[in-house]
Amino acid sequence: MALQDVCKWQAPDTQGLSPHLPPAGGWSVPLGCDPQTFLRLHGPRLAHGTTTLAFRFRHGVIAAADTRSSCGNYVACPASRKIIPVHQHLLGTTSGTSADCAAWYRVLRRELRLRALREGRLPSVAGAARLLSAMMSCYRGLDLCVATALCGWDRSGPALFYVCSDGTRLPGNVFSVGSGSPYAYGVLDRGYRYDLSPQEAYALARRAVAHATHRDAYSGGSVDLFHVREDGWEYVSRDDACVLYSELQKLPEPEGAAAEEGHAEPATLRGDSRMPAGTEML
Repeated sequence: MALQDVCKWQAPDTQGLSPHLPPAGGWSVPLGCDPQTFLRLHGPRLAHGTTTLAFRFRHGVIAAADTRSSCGNYVACPASRKIIPVHQHLLGTTSGTSADCAAWYRVLRRELRLRALREGRLPSVAGAARLLSAMMSCYRGLDLCVATALCGWDRSGPALFYVCSDGTRLPGNVFSVGSGSPYAYGVLDRGYRYDLSPQEAYALARRAVAHATHRDAYSGGSVDLFHVREDGWEYVSRDDACVLYSELQKLPEPEGAAAEEGHAEPATLRGDSRMPAGTEML
């Protein structure tokens, strides 16, 4: 006698897979367990690392990232794409779990398309960031790992937003996300200006990612570079990170570096006529 005749068991329907994500409370965890505590204690512990950056300037928004996907000490893919186009005037950098980032960008792409069909025009970059932040915040505490910089051009001009899986949404001019971001910020803080030319912006982004891949063990591979203009985004280049770093080492020192490294006398030690005679500095 068949199993289904004995215990009325029915095989699960595996043919019709739903394209929708399960609700926030619909995750399968043992009864009586808090989902956040269960995932923290029994979930996989895989270290992820990357270097992504984006900055806004006079001619649009620059997005750059390395191409190494890692799981702990294992390099899963040396040539992955970490900058994902959403539509013609919007793209985003991805940092975190690759599957989470890809899934949520598909959801965002679908929702923006539906809103464009209803309203007759695409939402602004701020609207897209608000939508993504609101959707992901419903899954807070369920081990979702997504951190992205949305780069786009809308009716107000170039725009840049940082969005995190906990619902954080921040506008800004410069963002770097990932394990290599401290090294990238060091280069960006020194060379960033809003009035950069396109070629200067390309060089700055490549230099920041290349230095980060040299110092960060989880970053590497190549350097992808995108430029969001008024007429849409453009895929500028992909350069080998090791070759790029070697070429940067051969370049002359930037102007003004020698003056910064000189032994200039601190301002507080210079002669000051306002200090009374005989005053000792501690």
